[in-house]
Formats: sequence, C-alpha cells, structure tokens
Amino acid sequence: MGSSNRHCSISLAVIFVFAVLLLNADIGSCGCFKRIFSFGDSITDTGNFAYISRNSPPGPPSVPPYGETYFHRPTGRASDGRLIIDFYAQALGLPLLPPSIPKEKTGKFPTGANFAVFGSIALNPKFFKSRYNFNLSRGCLDDQLASFKRVLARIAPGDAATKSLLSQSLVVFGEIGGNDYNFWFFDRRRSRDTAQEYIPDVVARIGAGVQEVIKLGAKTVLVPGNFPIGCVPVYLRDYKSNTSTDYDQFGCLRWFNTFSQMHNRLLKQEISMLKSQNPGVKIIYGDYYGAFMEFVKNPLRNGIDKPLVACCGGNGPYGTGHECNRKAKVCPNPSRFANWDQIHMTEKAYNVIANGVLNGRYADTPLLHTC
Repeated sequence: MGSSNRHCSISLAVIFVFAVLLLNADIGSCGCFKRIFSFGDSITDTGNFAYISRNSPPGPPSVPPYGETYFHRPTGRASDGRLIIDFYAQALGLPLLPPSIPKEKTGKFPTGANFAVFGSIALNPKFFKSRYNFNLSRGCLDDQLASFKRVLARIAPGDAATKSLLSQSLVVFGEIGGNDYNFWFFDRRRSRDTAQEYIPDVVARIGAGVQEVIKLGAKTVLVPGNFPIGCVPVYLRDYKSNTSTDYDQFGCLRWFNTFSQMHNRLLKQEISMLKSQNPGVKIIYGDYYGAFMEFVKNPLRNGIDKPLVACCGGNGPYGTGHECNRKAKVCPNPSRFANWDQIHMTEKAYNVIANGVLNGRYADTPLLHTC
C-alpha cells in the first residue's frame, strides 16, 4: 500500500512538472501560427529586391559585407545578418520567410512568404507626382498587396479557403511608410514641413492596407511604427548642425525624432479605430521607436559601444559617408553596434527589437501571447 501511494505521488509530481513546463514553454514550439505573411521595405525584405535587380550591376544589399554575420554571404537583407522578421519566424517555430517574387507564380508557400521590397513606399508614386510634382519611381504597398492577392488566389482559391488560411497566419504589416519620408528628406532643398503635411495620408494608406488584409481573413496583424530617424546616421550626417539645441541629450536630432513620434501617434490612433471596427481581430502595435531608443539611452546595458555610429561605410563622425560595399571600412565586431550601414541596423539591434515585441515590452500585446 505504501509503495502504491509512493508511485502515485511520483506520478502526480511528474504530471505537475510537465504541466508547468507546458505552460511556460515558448509558444513558438506549440505551432502558434502556421504561416507568416509580411509586407514592408528594406527593414523586412529578405531577397525580393535582390531578385528584381539581379540583372543590374550588383550593389547593396546584394554584395559583401552584407550578410556576413549569420549567413556568411549576402542574401538580399539590408543588414549584417538576420532581420526582425527572421527573429519572429524563429521564435514562432517557423522557417525563415522566403521572398515572394521569385516564386510568385509557382510557390506553395506552406509557411508563408515575404512581400516586402527594399525601397518601397506606402503611398502610390502617383500621389507624390500629382500633389508635389515629385517623381518617385519606387515599388509601393499597392504592388505588394496585389501580389499577395494573386498568391492567395492560387494557393487558397475561393473566399472560404482564403479566410481559413489567413485565420491561421500572422500578418506583419511593415514597417512601411518610412521611405515616404526618407526620399523627401534626402534632398535638403525640399521643405521639411511639407513632409508633415502628408503624414496623415501615409498613415491612412497603412490603415487601409491593414483593413484590406483583415477583409481577406487575417485574424492577427502586427503593425510596427517608425524608428527615431533623428538617431539614424544618414540624418545625423546630412543634417549636421552647429546649434546645440538641435540635438537632444543623447545626440539625436530633435526635429526628426519629433516627426517620427507624430507619425507613430497618428498610427496608434488609426490602429485604435481599426480595433473598434474589427472586434474579432488582434491588431498589435509594434513600438519600434521605443525599442530602438533603448540602444541610444542605455547602450552599454545592451552591449553597444557607439549607438549613433554605423559599422559599415566611411570614416565620418557617424561612421558613414560612403556606401557599404566591398571597399568600405567595416567594424571588427558588428554585435557591438546598433547601426549597420547609413540607414539599416545590425542583426544585434534587430534581435533586441524583435524580443521586445515578442515578449511585450515594445508591443501593446506580446506577440508570443496572441494565440
């Protein structure tokens, strides 16, 4: 009798421990989502631009030292290694997302696909031509969504099949919109105030795009905000000022960070409206601004030596001045830097940002807790 009770106690203890382990396991191992579909620009592109431009003279991000840290070769990612979307996929127990364009007409995409394209904008280029006579020959969100719909029509034909497939998928909607401002600001002859005028248009296009994928059947959508562009090396270089009040206490340009915050504030309002209109859908705001500022405010805590200096390219005060390519000067240890080239971040930075969203510090709902 005593032996039986002892065996029973041991069995209960084993069951209890097993239950605790299950409750605390990484949700990714439980098959939280069957697929990820993503949209965006160079922050997210895993090879679409490289494929599109394969017949052109090779340049960033298709040349060394891009990709040197993780892949040990260029993969079309604008970083030394993995991007935020790669860390999302790995945390959720899925393979790294393939770029969609190479196999748009034939791929089955069993675990999802990445529609993001380096240099893409949120607004249609016609917007800038008609309103500001600004020629912006770039891919845009319209193109990505059209491609997405073509793929869905092929791999899940019919409304019911599409809705079923998307209900089991995570949609990562960006970051998108940053280039709508970058391409304007990169020419200093243009008025900075003009870009403020069309922030509502950029945000409205993002919101309309999110509503579009929800209408198709998406049930979980992550919508990231913009980064603090006043801390980005290319801005620090091109808008260098001798006026100390142009900078905050961390060395970032005040005006441009205020601009990014304005975009993010309107985007959060747009997401709140989308949530009220779609009560059965989980729409998550990803605070990429706050996550990046962690490197700026507490660099040593995050293992970063110089948060405002780019690892690759040039010898200027911010480590930039030339393209990041085979001839560029590259830091010996990218993991000690937050910035990779003039605009994009290192794998180290992207990893920390992704963790902040996955675990909830920089997301209004932790991505790993959405199942």
